[in-house]
Amino acid sequence: MISIVKDLAAEALFVSDLQPSQCPTHKAVEEAVTDMILQHGSDGCAANVAEEFGEHPDDAVRRMHWVHEELTEVLEPRRPAVIR
Repeated sequence: MISIVKDLAAEALFVSDLQPSQCPTHKAVEEAVTDMILQHGSDGCAANVAEEFGEHPDDAVRRMHWVHEELTEVLEPRRPAVIR
């Protein structure tokens, strides 16, 4: 179940307007994912990803790599700071 949610989040972020050069905050990533799911639905996000991979495969691979890096940071459990 968790991987399905991660896959949907990846597709949604992929089709968003966020760019790596913007260095988006976690909040911006979360908002973009939510907005794209509401706008396109899960099937629409997947279809847009597939279209991009078909038309611009090299660019799509680079973007998906960035998407997974962003989501790893956003979804990674936050560890409390160790005070010594």
